[in-house]
Amino acid sequence: MSWLIRQTRRFARQYKKLHDNIVSDVDDAIEVIQQNPDVGERKVGDLAALRVFKFRTNGQLYLLGYTMDTDIRLIYLEAIGSHENFYRDMKKK
Repeated sequence: MSWLIRQTRRFARQYKKLHDNIVSDVDDAIEVIQQNPDVGERKVGDLAALRVFKFRTNGQLYLLGYTMDTDIRLIYLEAIGSHENFYRDMKKK
């Protein structure tokens, strides 16, 4: 059984700004996470609740940050973007 997916406002704004060719790769990454939420790397410290799934599109590394609620099998998509300043921006919440 796959997990339900919800977007945060931050993720929705970032997703809307992406180019069409990147959007399809992001959609593929979301499907991978939906089938196996443990695929992302768990962070430590300030971002301990965050998991990050890394993937490449157009030769550039992108990160998709998400959190999980295991009780109700729900994944919250927190942020999407290139590696540059990704973690700094996540700490700002």
